[in-house]
Amino acid sequence: MQKHNFSAGPCVLPQEVLQKASQAILDFDNGLSLIEISHRSKPFVDVMEQARALALELLGLEGKGYKALFLQGGASTQFLMVAQNLLEKRAAYLNTGTWSDKAIKEARIFDDILEVASSKDANFNYIPKGYEIPEDHDYFHCTSNNTIFGTQMKSFPNSPIPMVCDMSSDIFSRTLDFTKFDLIYAGAQKNMGPAGTTLVVVKEDILGKVSRKIPSMLDYKVHIDKSSMFNTPPVFAVYTSMLNLQWLKDLGGIAAIEKENDKKARLMYSEIDLNPLFKGFAAKEDRSDMNATFTLVNEDLKETFDTMWKEAGINGLNGHRSVGGYRASMYNALSLDSVKVLVEVMSELESKA
Repeated sequence: MQKHNFSAGPCVLPQEVLQKASQAILDFDNGLSLIEISHRSKPFVDVMEQARALALELLGLEGKGYKALFLQGGASTQFLMVAQNLLEKRAAYLNTGTWSDKAIKEARIFDDILEVASSKDANFNYIPKGYEIPEDHDYFHCTSNNTIFGTQMKSFPNSPIPMVCDMSSDIFSRTLDFTKFDLIYAGAQKNMGPAGTTLVVVKEDILGKVSRKIPSMLDYKVHIDKSSMFNTPPVFAVYTSMLNLQWLKDLGGIAAIEKENDKKARLMYSEIDLNPLFKGFAAKEDRSDMNATFTLVNEDLKETFDTMWKEAGINGLNGHRSVGGYRASMYNALSLDSVKVLVEVMSELESKA
């Protein structure tokens, strides 16, 4: 039976990417495995350079003063690195969920943080609007998509200070003017590749302005100077992310995948809104195209519904404990057909109830 993977992460990947990555484990360089050759060898250095170049190309940031890095430690380490490298006096943060909450916690190690707005009052089911970003702060930090709560920033402010964005769960999924951002970071495992590496895209001219000494492993400039090879990189995660970025480029880039993601989201939310057995969690104007969160109106139907979607080959549909219910994660490589299968199960439940 075909499996339909709605897991929130690690993300579903294209079959051709999985096949090429699997083959590289067996034979990447004349009979040598990808994971046993030297990471300093030319074949892998070429992989790293291609991955970095593809990231900038797809985001439209080539030749615009940005550098792409593939680092370790997940987005959680970036919560700390951003503050370590950029926070001199005070920073401004938009709090839209668990991950921005964690980013604020890490930044407070260095100084007090201004929360320009928060949606905590409604369990993060919406994106705050109408806030002001102070001009005398070092940077403004936001989270573009919130996997747990199913909300997404549909537009971004014109920030008077450098804008930093955690794009872990919707990177490469929609067209944006990425030049609005001075630093973007994203854990690979949500929409780009396997767990183990994190993409950082940073505009070089915002660096080197803090007075503190920065440990080498946490210094963006060190990683830039070493072409993202300062220490042993996570070779498999970088290689597979490179394959996935090439797959996206071959499809037609972000503009092409955005059209597919829009179809999936419209189909999913249409069923949630029209089926009286289900109720969406996030405010409609802020619904995520990547993570649709919803609950059953009548919890007595839970056992029946759970049995039905599992029998249909659906995986990873349970919601996060912070919200409950269900979460359909529709990352780039998830097919429209998989969404159709889920919608059919939801419709069938309605006919049985």
